[in-house]
Amino acid sequence: MTQAALVNPVILTWSRLRAGLSTEQLAKKLPVKTERVESWEAGEAKPTFLQAQKWANAAHIPFGFLFLPQPPVESLPLPDLRTVGSLAPEHPSLNLLDTVKDAIRKQDWYLDYLQDHERAHLDFVARFTFRSPVKTVVADMRKTLGVDPETSRLDYEKYVRALIHAAEDIGILVMRSGIAAGNTHRKLDVSEFRGFAISNAFAPLIFINSSDAPAARLFTLIHEMAHIWIGTSGVSSGSANGREEEKFCNAVAGEFLAPEEVFRKLWNPKIDWEENLPLLATRFHISKLAVGRRAQDLGLIPQEKYKAYYLAILKAYQNKEDGSGNYCRTLIAKNSIRLSKAVLSEAFSGRLLLRDAGTLLGVQPANLQKLAGQLTE
Repeated sequence: MTQAALVNPVILTWSRLRAGLSTEQLAKKLPVKTERVESWEAGEAKPTFLQAQKWANAAHIPFGFLFLPQPPVESLPLPDLRTVGSLAPEHPSLNLLDTVKDAIRKQDWYLDYLQDHERAHLDFVARFTFRSPVKTVVADMRKTLGVDPETSRLDYEKYVRALIHAAEDIGILVMRSGIAAGNTHRKLDVSEFRGFAISNAFAPLIFINSSDAPAARLFTLIHEMAHIWIGTSGVSSGSANGREEEKFCNAVAGEFLAPEEVFRKLWNPKIDWEENLPLLATRFHISKLAVGRRAQDLGLIPQEKYKAYYLAILKAYQNKEDGSGNYCRTLIAKNSIRLSKAVLSEAFSGRLLLRDAGTLLGVQPANLQKLAGQLTE
């Protein structure tokens, strides 16, 4: 007779809800009848050990959790939390939790790597506070990054790539992904967060939610960079509401991308607001969406008009998204260029097992050489 696993029914229900699964969805994953899942959660019956292991896998929790007397208290492992509306969520989603934890795990590895290579701290981290003049911070960011779209004649796409590469070059790990834990079925929710920053004097990290519309990600990138410049960590939505740090970083991002003085001179209030977007987008080398965001922040258009415009663009992007793309480039974006190079260097020098390198980067060891080839192109 198969031995029953003496799991805690309370933990079963907690883990299912935490994973965002209905009883029907979880039953299908095991697979068993829905009534059996309900009987386990009610404490009327017990699953077998094999069924309990499948449950733990489906709910993305360690098997041992199922035997705990009560659910563990979970919170985002960041010291300075910001999220939608700049308020800390009582129950952050499993996808957000796993994404933050994965980023911290990679940052910890990179910090150990830097210690072995005797790297110095980065003096731009926490160089200012949220009480510093916005234009002073913007000027310092521009000087440090060294990217000028005017002299380089960059279009929007090239401008974004140039800023990401510049951030990586000065020591910031820039990670971009729209899914959690490399699982295409676990899409990150833009309504929960657009990005986060983890400030560190040696290895600052920025994560951009790629589920957001591409035209919106540049603002998020600069917003999170501003958090590094003032030395704060946390998850943000790009909302203008809430804490002073969040408002400050929005102001820095706006001024960085489209200086207020020039923007106001070019904005024509006599025409429909959307007619202003193409001209200003070309002038500042940013997207029309970013122009609309700047106009909203400067009080030139109502918030509800920009919001409707953004949601329409986001919906159009989500409707046409097909999930295709270069696999290696997607992995590099997910792990950051700088981290990928460090991990591959350690692996090919023999200081890091290929198996461990593959686990860290989320790729099969056999594909590490192919990944390295993509980095050199």
